[in-house]
Amino acid sequence: MKKEAFEIIKKEAIYLGLLILLALAIFKIAFFREDLLVLSRTVLSLFWLFVIPGYVIMLYWSEKLGFVERFVIGIFVSASVVGILSYYLGLIGLNIKYHAVVLPIVLILSGIALNFKRFSS
Repeated sequence: MKKEAFEIIKKEAIYLGLLILLALAIFKIAFFREDLLVLSRTVLSLFWLFVIPGYVIMLYWSEKLGFVERFVIGIFVSASVVGILSYYLGLIGLNIKYHAVVLPIVLILSGIALNFKRFSS
């Protein structure tokens, strides 16, 4: 069972890489005067903050939903959870400059723990 999970993740990591390249191409067309390094950093930061945590969380429903559905729903889930947690972390007193690092790591680790629990049973 674990080998199947790794095969699914490996295959879909290729899809995520292709989506990053597609987003980079779209950003390059839209912002043609910007440097490629700036656009790469922007696309990677958007994927780091909104796409990857949502994708990892939505892996729990990999049997019921396809890649595209999990990808789209994961963006909205990640954006909403990051927004809500960022608000409450700000109330607690954590400086906003740490939110872009702390929140995706917390969401990715919680998604991995959730999926590990599901695939281990």
